[in-house]
Amino acid sequence: MTEQQPYQVLQSHPQFEVRSYPAHLVAEVDVQAPFEEAGNAAFSTLLGYITGRNQARQSIAMTAPVLQGPGQKIAMTAPVVQAEQPTGMQTVAFVLPADLTPESAPVPTDPRVRIRVVPAGRAAAVRYSGRWSQASYERHCTELLSALVAHGYQPIGQPRFARFDPPFKPWFLRRNEVVIDLA
Repeated sequence: MTEQQPYQVLQSHPQFEVRSYPAHLVAEVDVQAPFEEAGNAAFSTLLGYITGRNQARQSIAMTAPVLQGPGQKIAMTAPVVQAEQPTGMQTVAFVLPADLTPESAPVPTDPRVRIRVVPAGRAAAVRYSGRWSQASYERHCTELLSALVAHGYQPIGQPRFARFDPPFKPWFLRRNEVVIDLA
């Protein structure tokens, strides 16, 4: 079974959940593509990283980690996260397995791939099924932002689109989420 990013539900509301996420790592890439094409545009680059286009690290006692040989395979996890940047670029990220740390994560050999630590934080999320369309994402995002304001929460940062299922899963069974950080 695919490892999923851990979180703890702090509060449940009819329209959304408030969650606590631990610090975690992502492998991410920026793509210049419309919302509905960004996942496909970034997928092969990120898949390359987790299937071995990287350099594994080996820690040696009392010294800095050194790079060792070609790639280390990394398990696929869920979700795949996408966020639009103010520049119009889409950042697409694979959440990396929880046992990886900044010191143990393999170094990407593709310069487009970045490894980033996402600090622990609180976020609101709404879950929905359906196609990976911009219209559906925007509708759920608007509803989430309205519900947050109505409940007195202060959203911060860019909303994120999270996909949990592979593209061959029927659209009506897919788990999708809109996630936004809270102050």
